[in-house]
Amino acid sequence: MTDKASATWRQVPRSVIALGLVSLFMDMSSELVHSLLPLFLVGTLGASAAMVGLIEGISEATAAIVKVFSGSISDRLGKRKLLAVLGYGFSAVTKPLFPIADSVGVVFTARFVDRIGKGVRGAPRDAMVADITPPDIRGVAYGMRQALDTVGAIAGPLLAIVLMAFYVDDFRSVFWWAALPAAIAVALLVFGVQEPAGVQPSGQKGWPIRRVDLERFSHDFWWVVVIGVVFTMARFSEAFLVLRGQEVGLPLALVPLVMVVMNLVYAVVATPAGAWSDKVDRRRVLVIGMGVLVAADLSIAFVPGVAGLFLGVALWGGYMGLTQGLLSALVADTAPDTLRGTAFGIFNLVTGIALLAASGLAGVLWQVYGSSATFATGAAFAGISAISLLATAKRPPRQGVGRSRHPR
Repeated sequence: MTDKASATWRQVPRSVIALGLVSLFMDMSSELVHSLLPLFLVGTLGASAAMVGLIEGISEATAAIVKVFSGSISDRLGKRKLLAVLGYGFSAVTKPLFPIADSVGVVFTARFVDRIGKGVRGAPRDAMVADITPPDIRGVAYGMRQALDTVGAIAGPLLAIVLMAFYVDDFRSVFWWAALPAAIAVALLVFGVQEPAGVQPSGQKGWPIRRVDLERFSHDFWWVVVIGVVFTMARFSEAFLVLRGQEVGLPLALVPLVMVVMNLVYAVVATPAGAWSDKVDRRRVLVIGMGVLVAADLSIAFVPGVAGLFLGVALWGGYMGLTQGLLSALVADTAPDTLRGTAFGIFNLVTGIALLAASGLAGVLWQVYGSSATFATGAAFAGISAISLLATAKRPPRQGVGRSRHPR
């Protein structure tokens, strides 16, 4: 590692690291449940693959819609932390619903309410990172926060494996443990993160998205939104990776390894990818990410057995690490400072609706044509996305697109 790179890592604000730790513990809680939930829905409650896709899609779309309002409110108040605490707290109190669920409807309600919490916290938290981070290290800051988040996404399924073995495949007993890391996350946020200084209330009134505000967003911002939609259509819910794990013959207690492998690669890749994108046009990194997703989907669809599954899952994690933090950095790059929360809300709204469509389509394809059709279709979307993005990446980026244009 070069001295310059080392300096960049040291410059990441402590509050960004604290936010990453908050995400770590909440993701540990969520992934402990999520790594087993598709199996619980299908095997215990009798849901279909199409129903799993619908539940996941609606839940994520709900989070995206709520983010529009929470992002706008955080801009109006100039206070991000308050909404973040509410959102994380809301998700924490839903965790006991999963172990007591006796029907698909109860699980749907729990996921729905949990995703409302995610929606409330998401845009203010992402805007906080931009508020407290110098523009020339935003990529590495978002990457580091995402990497810590992903460490939690590794720890959750690992804990699920241990607990499933201890409780002899008793889903409900395992789900109760999700409440503990969720409570730790809320406590860390309350006592370990300070409200960003210098964030001025926007003074906006009325609906969260107004025409006058939309006109303030540049062409480059809308380009980022379009890219986010296309990326999302190529990447449906990870619940289908879990179902595929059971389909290829993994024992119930070991199915969470699917999420462990994916998130391990995700965590390793995310921060270096963010740092790299601070030094080059971010679009180049995104193109590589889409190529990796094509390889992931084709491996899962056509390489037989456990080997093909885990090769594809590892590549899927690489895709996530190469793209997710970069998309957040691009939103921050191209949005007006006073509408940053609104910008993240708009981006998440549109991509959340796309995720609803993608997950619904994936579930129907699985139900009618089988799992290979689901992943082959994902590969086709990813290939189209990579070709389209490659064409735009050949053009010089305008102000705000690619790496930060602010002087170092």
